[in-house]
Amino acid sequence: MSLQRRRGQKARVWKTVELVDNRGNTAIVADPEGPIEVTTAFIPQRSARAEVPGQQQINVTRMIVDAHLEGVSLWSRVEYAGRQWDVVSPPAYHHGDRRTRHWSIDIRERP
Repeated sequence: MSLQRRRGQKARVWKTVELVDNRGNTAIVADPEGPIEVTTAFIPQRSARAEVPGQQQINVTRMIVDAHLEGVSLWSRVEYAGRQWDVVSPPAYHHGDRRTRHWSIDIRERP
């Protein structure tokens, strides 16, 4: 495991689960049971500042997390630095030896 991920920053991740609503429909949502806490490295990817009132500020960050994290998809949610973030691209698994394998997850700050 890299030093960034070992001594990185704390984040809370809600995994994805399937729930059945009162009509019998299956819905994929962030786990209502609660988050798990992970240590990750964050790499800023791109951002767009809101210059005029009414515009939206967009921050996208790549989260690098240990390979043992499972159950994360586009419907998962992340809490980092006191703010809520959405997963914007499917998590990418990077295989390597035991110390270098990891998941890369792009997240976007919620407005």
